[in-house]
Amino acid sequence: MIDKPIIRHSFVFILLLCICSALSVFAAEVRPRYKDPSLPVEQRVEDLLARMTLTEKIDQLSGLGFDTKENQRLGIPVLKMTDGPVGVRWGTATAFPAAVGLAASWDPDLLERTARVIGLETRAKGRNYLLGPCVNIHRFPLGGRNFESYGEDPFLAARLATAFVKGIQSQGVLASVKHFACNNQEWERHKVDVGVSERALREIYLPAFKAAVQEGNVYTVMAAYNLLRGDHCSQSAYLLNDILKKEWGFDGFVVSDWRSVYSTVEAANAGLDLEMPYGEFFGAELSAAVKRGDVSAAVIDDKIRRLLRVRFRAGLFDRTDKEDPAVVGRREHKLLAAEAAEKSIVLLKNNEGVLPLNPATIKTLAVIGPNALDARVGGGGSSKVTPLACVSPLQGLQNALGRDVKIKYALGIAQRGDIHPLRPMFMTPLKPVHSGSNGLQAEYFSNLELKGEPVLTRLDPTIDFNWGYDAPHPALHRVDDRNTFSVRWTGKLLPPKSGIYKLNVINNDGIRIYLEDKLILDQWRKGLTTFKTVSVTMEAGKSYRLRIEYFFDGGISMVKFGWQLPDHDYIAEAVETARVSDAVIIFAGLYERFESEGQDRPRLELPNQDQLIAAVAAVNPRTVVVLNSGTPVRTDKWLHLTGALVQAWYPGQEGGDAVARVLLGKVNPSAKLPFSYINDYSQSPAFKGYKEKSLKSNYDEGIYVGYRYLDHHGINPAFAFGHGLSYTVFEYRNIKAVSSGPEVQVRCDIKNSGGRTGREIVQLYVHPVQSSVSRPPQELKGFAEVSLAPGESRTVTIKLNDAAFAYYDEGAKSWKTEAGDYEIRVGASSRDIRLRTRIRR
Repeated sequence: MIDKPIIRHSFVFILLLCICSALSVFAAEVRPRYKDPSLPVEQRVEDLLARMTLTEKIDQLSGLGFDTKENQRLGIPVLKMTDGPVGVRWGTATAFPAAVGLAASWDPDLLERTARVIGLETRAKGRNYLLGPCVNIHRFPLGGRNFESYGEDPFLAARLATAFVKGIQSQGVLASVKHFACNNQEWERHKVDVGVSERALREIYLPAFKAAVQEGNVYTVMAAYNLLRGDHCSQSAYLLNDILKKEWGFDGFVVSDWRSVYSTVEAANAGLDLEMPYGEFFGAELSAAVKRGDVSAAVIDDKIRRLLRVRFRAGLFDRTDKEDPAVVGRREHKLLAAEAAEKSIVLLKNNEGVLPLNPATIKTLAVIGPNALDARVGGGGSSKVTPLACVSPLQGLQNALGRDVKIKYALGIAQRGDIHPLRPMFMTPLKPVHSGSNGLQAEYFSNLELKGEPVLTRLDPTIDFNWGYDAPHPALHRVDDRNTFSVRWTGKLLPPKSGIYKLNVINNDGIRIYLEDKLILDQWRKGLTTFKTVSVTMEAGKSYRLRIEYFFDGGISMVKFGWQLPDHDYIAEAVETARVSDAVIIFAGLYERFESEGQDRPRLELPNQDQLIAAVAAVNPRTVVVLNSGTPVRTDKWLHLTGALVQAWYPGQEGGDAVARVLLGKVNPSAKLPFSYINDYSQSPAFKGYKEKSLKSNYDEGIYVGYRYLDHHGINPAFAFGHGLSYTVFEYRNIKAVSSGPEVQVRCDIKNSGGRTGREIVQLYVHPVQSSVSRPPQELKGFAEVSLAPGESRTVTIKLNDAAFAYYDEGAKSWKTEAGDYEIRVGASSRDIRLRTRIRR
């Protein structure tokens, strides 16, 4: 007989089991499947998609400024975007070298590590989507955004883009490879219609995008502003649907560039998924188009699947990011920015060992040029990063040399259209009214009319600001994603000599200048960037009341104030400084006003600096020129007079110290040019047809871009693609190519036969010995880096696959490798081939 207590206990136990089971089923029903991180991504996507209304779906297809729209009912995470791609353009962040400088490192690992830090800082700022990398090919040598991308070669760009994407997305941040496709100039970028052959499209302009998609697994692709073969890229079904999504298998989403959508039905059906920054076309008009049947529900669902899929893959549904300002200031980020700057600097010329400079033999060093005073951190526009702190070249040299060497500075140039801000470093012309400090009292207002109490009051040592799309202070007013503010600077102006001064200002929007309470310049209206000058007579020893008022009403904000001294010969001053110095460093080149989104450079020549360089180099043969630019500059008027030439690009926040370390030999330069450094307009076919009134840009050169064009026509540039010198000497020996199935392994020995440890970039080019179609004489198909101590040797192996020997067959609409002999060329640049061997494919 069974004991009754046992029966009672069993019944209770069974009852509890039933209750727990019921609760589990109930909990499962309460908790949607899309919120279960253990389920596969596609199951979560389909579950959430089924729960969304059409209105909710349409809402997800356009943005609100830099964010997508919130869906609180379903808890869909907002995509919070920020510009890049060499740092987070959201307040202050670590500023890495411009992308073209990173490309000069030829170091995918460096780019991946850099991107990891950028991704980490993106999340630390509460953002989850970085708009980069930019991978457009340098077709037009003066392209305004060339500095943002990786050069002229599709193979190099593909390797670097893939590394960057992996680094960003390893941090749970969406990357956006841009601008798809053929966005190779800024002039009329919304209207220019690119005509390009299918072969050139496939061989030159698409490989970096393809690699980012298929190897980097990039989450998003940004459509370009321009037209391609008559269709805007944001509504090109051939680009977005046929190539990107169907042929390449891209399952992320396509986002528009800002205000680059031009239709509703065409763009939606062509494959655009997200309109930014607002829903001008992908809002009410798209909803109406769906109801009319012009855009199917299946097309909308496909877009939503893509937008949800990347959110799940990036982990956005399963985490909450919190802002952490301490992340940006980390020491390891600063050290990585310094390493990146050092690896980006290219030694282009070095006659008779002028570099590295030896402080033991130099008592006086002349430092000349406006780019010595300013840290040219990066180019202008949406890629501009504001660092916590930065180092100018002059500061870098002072840090490195201390008191061992006397540095004598001269500005060197004074030119119309440029500003030399008044700085307390060498003179104290600006004083507050009630203080002995240097600078002007500044009041920042959160309106356009200087009304009310200022949001921020501080002492500004100089008026030299380019805030980009940011505001001078987080508390300043933002309306519809636009910064709007005004500033009043007051103080005293102290002229060092008597005479007629030219007071200069560069600004966006409104500016007023008062001297002794008299209005001497009145441009109080909204407008584009302008340069204005006004002449005033002032006497030495007197102080003049100065008031400058400025307002800004959205876009890229900039204001700079400076002067030109009366009857002052800046070049003569620089020449005399150079004459009495043991060595000279001229910091020349460009800056963000000349290279920026929205405009191309006007000319190949340096802006008004050729005469300065030639005059200084003529009196001191130990003249070193350091250039800041993201594109080539014409050097033929002065290169033969100089002892050394260094390309420093825009080297980021640590650039000043990095340049100093290279010049003084503490770092051995190892970077190589990622584009051909042309010396004349005739050396690029892209100048022909540029700025055509028809707004047609026909790429008649086809596949012959950059060094391919120069090699094909036997033209010698100033410096070849891949060129870059070292302070040591590398020997190349014993090449051997071995085929193993579809793969070819190329081996060679590299020896450091010099006296310094150094890093060499070994480059491999493939030359088809015979071909039934026109092909470039050689194409980069592999590279490897090797670091060697003096006397050390190492074997380098570079692997080639079938793609290294193929060309795009337009008739067959596929890639083709012709049977025959191929010459393998290995060297230090495209024009410095050291080893050759042949294989048969």
